[in-house]
Amino acid sequence: MPKAPAEEIEIAGHQVRLSSPDKIVFPRKGYTKRDVFDYYRSVGDGIMRALHNRPTTLQRFPDGIEGEAFFQKRIPTRGVPDWIQTAQIKFPSMRTAVELCPADLAHVAWAAQMGTVVFHPWPVRGDRPDNPDELRIDLDPQPGTSFADVVSTAGVLHEVLDDLGWVGFPKTSGGRGVHIYLRIKPDWSFVEVRRAAIALAREAERRRPELITTAWWKEERGERVFLDFNQMARDRTITCAYSLRANERATASAPVTWDELPDVEPDDFDLRTVPKRFAEIGDPHAAIDDVAHDLAPLLEWVERDEKNGLGDMPYPPDHPKMPGEPPRVQPSRKNAANWASESSEPSESEG
Repeated sequence: MPKAPAEEIEIAGHQVRLSSPDKIVFPRKGYTKRDVFDYYRSVGDGIMRALHNRPTTLQRFPDGIEGEAFFQKRIPTRGVPDWIQTAQIKFPSMRTAVELCPADLAHVAWAAQMGTVVFHPWPVRGDRPDNPDELRIDLDPQPGTSFADVVSTAGVLHEVLDDLGWVGFPKTSGGRGVHIYLRIKPDWSFVEVRRAAIALAREAERRRPELITTAWWKEERGERVFLDFNQMARDRTITCAYSLRANERATASAPVTWDELPDVEPDDFDLRTVPKRFAEIGDPHAAIDDVAHDLAPLLEWVERDEKNGLGDMPYPPDHPKMPGEPPRVQPSRKNAANWASESSEPSESEG
């Protein structure tokens, strides 16, 4: 059949080109590039609440989700509309890149036209790229745990946030996990915000140690839900609210209310169901920008933990060694090395 012609569509006052609209993006479902493009337009207010003025890494699938994919952290220097806005971010190596920084829905539509399926924004705004204004809590289910365990873990974190007087906003990850977001004042560095996330995670772990873990090494986690504090490290991003996921079901990372969370399943939310839900109830995260919390209470918890011998935790392997960071040595390897060292020492009779 002949290829469908390209279209020019006005979005947020800009002309956005949609070429090859019939190209298949999700083969198992038959969803096309137009379906993806229209999906993002239908949840526009919601995804812009998540992406507005945030440097954003694009996960692109030019030939659909079963084709080759890549993460685009640098906007091309040619072939980009003159209205596209960008922001410079800094990697842990201190090298820089210029990323897409959506100012309006036309930016999202342009990214979809370029084959973007998944949006990964930084927890900062383009004008304050070194100071997070969003605290993200990633609930990562481990082997042997269920989505019900993740929901129970979210309930514990809800209690901790209530004790702080803070308002958190949960969403499904689009997979088996849950994310909880809250706004914070952009007054602290990535290092400080990450340490605050560790303190928050440790408090939840203390309340339900049989369910929740902060152990960075997989061999120590057991069948518990891992609170991934390193998602607050520089250059670590999480799929944003309303972003599609690159799986055969075309699921979406969907904001939900705390009351809804115990009754939902990840597959409830996909390219077809989320627009209908959005049209009916609006955005459950509509109030997320109403309050920016002061991080001071969590930083006090950091000091408390340090006095009790609980200091920093290992950073991701792509980060340079950080001040105060413990050795990045897997416990079993460290123990094996110690055993080998001890066993090689001469005994008294050999001395």
